[in-house]
Amino acid sequence: MDSFPDIDWTISPGLTPYAEALEAMEQRAAAVRAGEAREMVWLLEHPPLFTAGTSADPAELSNPLGFPVFAAGRGGRYTYHGPGQRVGYLILDLERRGKDIRNFVHALEQYMIDTLGRCGVEAHRAPGRIGIWVGDGRDESKIGALGVRVKRWVTLHGFSINVDPDLSHFTGIVPCGISEFGVTSVAALGKSATMSEIDSALRHGFSQFLDDLNRKRKES
Repeated sequence: MDSFPDIDWTISPGLTPYAEALEAMEQRAAAVRAGEAREMVWLLEHPPLFTAGTSADPAELSNPLGFPVFAAGRGGRYTYHGPGQRVGYLILDLERRGKDIRNFVHALEQYMIDTLGRCGVEAHRAPGRIGIWVGDGRDESKIGALGVRVKRWVTLHGFSINVDPDLSHFTGIVPCGISEFGVTSVAALGKSATMSEIDSALRHGFSQFLDDLNRKRKES
């Protein structure tokens, strides 16, 4: 399996409280910018909660189960996090990798698509819609979300992939402001990929993701 000597790869067991993760992420990003810490990929799960991005519309939050709601500081609208969902936080120094936020987001989308493909799920982008999708027509559903923040050219937040969460929890929001389509998961599609298999696929494809970022730097 590929190793990344300059990047810490961390998988947290159990459920990590969101406020704790947010504080740790901010501290790590500041340390990366100061040259006091290495870049980091952090894979984790959260207890059930909603996060509000900078474009969140309160009309898109109903929250009948009373989950906590956090202001995330990332771009985007409302997103759900909970058990059975792989959340990946990427704390990377774009000053070393091309200083192109659009390229970072595009590469991250492809990274998610490739990861799902390795686990037997054919996924794609959808023009005009945020996120990663499966199916087509009326059967098209969202299986992954992404929302990022860049602070002094260091990235924060990242992505989520629905492995086997309780999909009913998504009904407390309009996910990412898109009400016309549903939400699905790897398990709901009848695939048997476990969280550890998703993690293995993420690690396997990370070198290509870095190559996609570094290519932009080399072209600059």
